[in-house]
Amino acid sequence: MLDLNKNSNLLERDPYRYTLQDVDNPELFREIYPYTEVPKIAFNHRRVDLNMPADIWITDTSFRDGQQSMAPYSVEQMVDLFDLLHRLSGPNGIIRQSEFFVYSEKDRKAIEKCMERGYEFPEITTWIRATKKDFEIVKSIGIKETGILVSCSDYHIFKKLRMSRKEAMGHYLSIVADALDAGLRPRCHFEDITRADFYGFVVPFVNALMDMSRDAGIPVKIRACDTLGYGIPFPGVALPRSVPGIINGLIHYSGVPHEMLEWHGHNDFYKAVTNATTAWLYGASAVNCSLLGIGERTGNVPLEAMVFEYAALRGTTNGMDTTAITDIARYFEKNMGYEIPPMTPFVGRSFNVTRAGIHADGLMKDQEIYNIFDTETILGRAAAVSVSATSGLAGIAFWINQVFSLTGDKALDKHSSAVVAIKEWVDAQYASGRQTVISDEEMLDLVRIHAPEVAAQGDR
Repeated sequence: MLDLNKNSNLLERDPYRYTLQDVDNPELFREIYPYTEVPKIAFNHRRVDLNMPADIWITDTSFRDGQQSMAPYSVEQMVDLFDLLHRLSGPNGIIRQSEFFVYSEKDRKAIEKCMERGYEFPEITTWIRATKKDFEIVKSIGIKETGILVSCSDYHIFKKLRMSRKEAMGHYLSIVADALDAGLRPRCHFEDITRADFYGFVVPFVNALMDMSRDAGIPVKIRACDTLGYGIPFPGVALPRSVPGIINGLIHYSGVPHEMLEWHGHNDFYKAVTNATTAWLYGASAVNCSLLGIGERTGNVPLEAMVFEYAALRGTTNGMDTTAITDIARYFEKNMGYEIPPMTPFVGRSFNVTRAGIHADGLMKDQEIYNIFDTETILGRAAAVSVSATSGLAGIAFWINQVFSLTGDKALDKHSSAVVAIKEWVDAQYASGRQTVISDEEMLDLVRIHAPEVAAQGDR
């Protein structure tokens, strides 16, 4: 049978219509996941083509996956962060959606307050238990799309749900049918897809969902969830770990449209960002993220990271206000008591701070030498130095010039008497066994002593 493939726009003869394989014993892929050893990366040398969608975007799970990994957010905090997400998203809705719980009165109050903002983006969606009662709650508050958990590996089907594949699939399909009957757009969260039997369960299940979607005339989204961070982005990797293989397979064998396909990853093996970008490259329109990467265990894909991946791939921020990222980081630290590891890219206190004297010397000559991009323009954070045992004269001079906004002829040279005197004090500190960096307060006192005319500018 010949059909016009809407993704490739080619007539294709596809004999592969995978059916459910209802096995007696769970497929745990023990040769890949031995549990008592590090998981293996297996290759089968099968490669698929890049298939970047015309439109890509980011979705947010900060108030769902992120919130369940921290102390519960207050209503005020959720509204404030939602405002910042809206600002970051920009007029073109690059941060397309944000998902919330609906279990508690507080969660429903937060949704109500965020809906009152009237923003087009991010669209508010939910994540609920698969019950008719929860469907009615969601529908009553005006939500149009909701996530539904559909665990797809035999680890979950056999060990957690105590079901067969056939029973699990039937159960899931009935829940999706209830959501469609309620007029909701279901978003099916394929939990643990990187340990699932792709052709024996995932593809047949998705085929059935696509059939239901067509019959109902309502989109059914597929969220591929790399629950334990096992996904591998490399070409030629075998399923079930292959991110290119999963995304390509869902498009090719199940006919999932790009805009109905989403990736949700975790960072257990440091591949969260790369896997999310790979999902974009091979055909998923959406990648699901959380602010600062906060999420279960090692965390989710950091939303701010994908903002920059988007800009790098598209060549434009497409209206996003990237300075909102700095305000989001400050909000987490000042209003929520969350301590961001200082070296965290884009948001940590030290991400564009150097302690090395040779780097500071380069920054004094041209910030572009050692700064990743114009962080002051893009993030509202100028490149900085922190004075320590390795800062040298250049580091001290850079610190003074930046803090007191000294430029041109007014800037202190690294050989000025004040800089030399301060360096002698710093050297003496470390010679006597000091281990910590010199604080800003200490540096200000030293400038008042050795360069009072400079300090006077800041004391006015």
